[in-house]
Amino acid sequence: MKRFFTLLAALVASISIASAQNYMVVNSQKIFQSMKEYNTAIEELNALSEQYQQKVDEAYAQIEEMYNAYQQERAGMSAAVRQTREDAIITNEKKVAEYQEQIFGTGGTLMQTRIERLKPIQDKVFEAIEKYAKANGFDLVLDIASNPTILYYTPSADRTEQIINQLK
Repeated sequence: MKRFFTLLAALVASISIASAQNYMVVNSQKIFQSMKEYNTAIEELNALSEQYQQKVDEAYAQIEEMYNAYQQERAGMSAAVRQTREDAIITNEKKVAEYQEQIFGTGGTLMQTRIERLKPIQDKVFEAIEKYAKANGFDLVLDIASNPTILYYTPSADRTEQIINQLK
């Protein structure tokens, strides 16, 4: 009997603690997309990415031309000349692959530019979310844009529009 009352008291305490948790839901992607500076930065980054990709594609096209020319002339070449041409093609492929990694890799130029352009915007949004949450007594903020495991939330908990209005 004593055990039952202890268990009941623990259950009541946990329910009251759980109900004391005040949370809100936001869609950070929607917030970002509502900001002109974010959209401008994304457009510029996409254009820059296309420029870099065009250079990489052109370099690979030149290597393809080298290879096709080599294939056509291969029969009339000595073994030493064939080896030299093959080495030149392989060296060029490695250079282009290194350039591609230098631009598009995780620590590459494009990623660094992306961080430089988007970090201040992200900081501004996250600061606005934190400020709103603190001002309105929320203990927990869930981002439905980046958390695919949230199966349900009540629309009354969504504060995305309030954050967007706060940022304007």
